[in-house]
Amino acid sequence: MDARELFEKGGITMIPLFGLSILSIATILERLWFWFKTTRKEEELIERVLEASANDEWDTAAQIAKQERNRKPIGRFLYAPLKRTNPDPETFKLALEASAEQEIATMRKGDKILESIIALAPLLGLLGTVLGLITSLRGLKLGDAITTATGGNVTDGISESLYSTAAGMIVAIVSLGFYRLFQGLIFGQINLFRGAGNQLELLYREHWLNTKGKSINAGDPELMP
Repeated sequence: MDARELFEKGGITMIPLFGLSILSIATILERLWFWFKTTRKEEELIERVLEASANDEWDTAAQIAKQERNRKPIGRFLYAPLKRTNPDPETFKLALEASAEQEIATMRKGDKILESIIALAPLLGLLGTVLGLITSLRGLKLGDAITTATGGNVTDGISESLYSTAAGMIVAIVSLGFYRLFQGLIFGQINLFRGAGNQLELLYREHWLNTKGKSINAGDPELMP
């Protein structure tokens, strides 16, 4: 059985199921490409930024993050506080948190589409089965049910009506599998952001306290207690 015959036997609900399958494939491919670019050499970028920060080379750390901000969420996340001029530790932390929320929201792009497909595809398949059963049994008389010819026709009709259910389940299962994969990647990014952000924040607090201590010792009136 070729795809055209399968499509015809599935009934009218195969049309929206076909549309959902195309939408699912497009969303999955777009997300796969996004995650391929996102996760590539992330650890290396974080290490370079943290190393520069640990050496008190904050301008260098900001420049490294800036170079990657258009390609990687982690680059934009790290650059958000580093681009500010001498922020206090609380402002530095707020910049990290605000950037993290924005980047996580970007990573969740496509989730609602896949969630809708996962919910709708099996229902459309079931609807196609019900419509197929109604069509198969519509002209069946009680007395004809026991004849071989009529029984064979009904059996064939029921068999054909199940194609839409199978198609709906396939679309939903594939979409669900990739949806879970993307959720796992998002969870991994959240942990990565949290770890990198905490280390960067600690380094900046140390830098801030050291700078403040030097300024007080030098007699800066604005920082005198």
